[in-house]
Amino acid sequence: MGLFDQLNTMGHEQVVFVQDKATGLKAIIGIHDTTLGPALGGCRLWNYASDEEALTDVLRLSRGMTYKNAVAGLSLGGGKAVIIGDPKTVKSEALFRTFGRFLNSLGGRYITAEDVNINTQDMDYVAMETRYVSGLSNRSGSGDPSPVTALGVYHGIRATVAHKLKRDHLSGLRIAVQGVGAVGRYLCGHLAEAGVQLTVADIDPAKTQAMVELYGAKVLPVTQIHAADVDVFAPCALGAALNDSSIPEIKATIVAGGANNQLAVEQRNGQQLLDRGILYAPDYVINAGGVINVFHELKGYNAEAAKRQTATIYDTLLEVYAEAERRRIPTHQASDVVAERRIQSLRAAASLRHSYDNQPWLSR
Repeated sequence: MGLFDQLNTMGHEQVVFVQDKATGLKAIIGIHDTTLGPALGGCRLWNYASDEEALTDVLRLSRGMTYKNAVAGLSLGGGKAVIIGDPKTVKSEALFRTFGRFLNSLGGRYITAEDVNINTQDMDYVAMETRYVSGLSNRSGSGDPSPVTALGVYHGIRATVAHKLKRDHLSGLRIAVQGVGAVGRYLCGHLAEAGVQLTVADIDPAKTQAMVELYGAKVLPVTQIHAADVDVFAPCALGAALNDSSIPEIKATIVAGGANNQLAVEQRNGQQLLDRGILYAPDYVINAGGVINVFHELKGYNAEAAKRQTATIYDTLLEVYAEAERRRIPTHQASDVVAERRIQSLRAAASLRHSYDNQPWLSR
């Protein structure tokens, strides 16, 4: 399949390739859909095995942001950026400011924020060159959206447990968290406070040790955490945790975590989870707290308002599960149905508003 065929199939409007020899910047920006507003999505820094792998990631992530923003009820389209390189060696003020200048040239079609291996200081450098950035350390107490993302995942786990296990609390449940970095560690705090028995895994032993000391968590190797004997498996690391190899080994009856693109092959792996009786919380629904937080920062940040809207992830997931049961389809397909329904309804409203704006009689 050619590149333009791939973009047409996935529905992308624009893909921008960026490089700067002086700073070593190599980046790809994907703008999927701007029907509901400017494309918003984070920027991640990753040492991809190939440029093709980076492109595949940005295409999937940007499309996911369109659905995430729509399901979350935000007036935003979907986009994503990836910077290619080793996060331990390529980071610099010059690199991020150069990225900001390229971003600014898009004129607001894409608004960025931090993602994997990017922090608020990095975004502050980007903001020196453009206003089309959010998640900053110096803007009205918003900063890192990870805590709000984790809060949304927590509410999503509550909703999924209520639907699948018919329980209105998490106390006593066993939950395995894969990845205890920015989102995972905050999620562990919420779960521990709710009385959950935690099992964790991470490629960084210092991070898992912190969970042991803070919450009495049990530690498993990253290669075994998906197969832990638990009630809920919460992937909070990189994507594709749910694949042909891992799904047959999952003992949990619920998969609900904060990672993006959890299904390695969406149609096949989503169906496999359904066939095994495992209730999957679609990733872009359950982890929408971060983008909700960023949206509120763009409006004029109010932390309590952001948290209140994040709590609605509970009700949105129940809507998705009801749609899945009604149509007898996997939950990831049901979430797409809910997202597309909202996009179509808002597309009609936007079109109507535009036609009214062009009618002279309205201004009389």
